[in-house]
Amino acid sequence: MTNQTPYQMLGGDEGIRKLADAFYDAMDELPEAATIRAMHAESLTDIKEKLYEYLSGWLGGPHLYKEKHGTVCLTDPHKPFAIGPAERDQWLLCMDKALEKISASDELKAMLKGPFYNIADFLRTRE
Repeated sequence: MTNQTPYQMLGGDEGIRKLADAFYDAMDELPEAATIRAMHAESLTDIKEKLYEYLSGWLGGPHLYKEKHGTVCLTDPHKPFAIGPAERDQWLLCMDKALEKISASDELKAMLKGPFYNIADFLRTRE
């Protein structure tokens, strides 16, 4: 077991950027994620940047999202969307695929499984 933060285990800033990119690439490519992909703009450039900024701080690195946006409230941006268990699970599938794509260690995947589920489930807007 390591004493490193997930941020460090992913390789710091570069690793977080790769994870955010791989996550939205998976969302863009997986037919199983079509419902949540439709909730996003045609271009994923801006949202990739926001996820990168958010994950940086959330995983133990610099708090880029808070520094840039002044808050880390995730519920407000998600309120307009119908997010239930199916959408949560699509999000989790994309994150699993992203972690695989960037060759995250089994230890890191296990470490993040519960927290990623909790945050995805917390953002549901319907049952």
